[in-house]
Amino acid sequence: MESLAPATYSEIMMADPPAVTTPFVDAQRDFLVGQVWSRPGLSRRNRRWVTLTCVGAADAQQPIEDHVRAALTSGDIDINEMLEFVLHFAVYNGWPKASHLEGVIRRQWATMEIAEGRSGALTAPDQASLGPNDWDERIARGIKEFTDVNLINAPKPETPYIHAGILNFVFGHVWQRPGLTRRDRRFITVASVAVCDSLIPLQSHTGSALESGDITKAEMDEVVLQLSAYSGFAKGEALHAVAEDAWARLGN
Repeated sequence: MESLAPATYSEIMMADPPAVTTPFVDAQRDFLVGQVWSRPGLSRRNRRWVTLTCVGAADAQQPIEDHVRAALTSGDIDINEMLEFVLHFAVYNGWPKASHLEGVIRRQWATMEIAEGRSGALTAPDQASLGPNDWDERIARGIKEFTDVNLINAPKPETPYIHAGILNFVFGHVWQRPGLTRRDRRFITVASVAVCDSLIPLQSHTGSALESGDITKAEMDEVVLQLSAYSGFAKGEALHAVAEDAWARLGN
């Protein structure tokens, strides 16, 4: 029977499949695309979040180009969602990596728009999207959002990292921005802390994603596999172990 992988590759990568010339290309087409991407347990959009996070964190130049173009061309992720992804990605993976990622997104978007006879210009966000500038209100919002997301009490704002960074910016602003859903942000964050080998955040975000129900156990299992394919099975094994421990603690 002829493999369905070439057609699946075209649907996912929005490009013709490569000729099979090496074992790597063979596995990329028939295993990665033909088996992993084709599994039913996770939507293609959410597989894109995990994959974009992995290739962005790895500074993988061509895969970044390829997966950004595929996500935009397919319509699975629109340009505003993609740019919002960059900000969330920056929080968990660092600003230099995010800077490169945004450059690729803007270039790919402009190329697509110009090809369709449009200008490719982006609309500047409204200042209101920055949220309240009352700092007491901002910190109070950050404490509540931290608690709602992590399902534990927020830390006291005793250091610049927690006060200005975590409570004011990350949870006082970024997690509350309307450009992505909390569920979107869960997939991006779990993948980010897994690729960064950050044990405490990995335990916290994986556990809260499962406990909240924002990511089901079946979906988390698929995240583990998708991440393993793009960031290595050692990182996938660490995420798998944390997810299994968290699921057991929840009484399952």
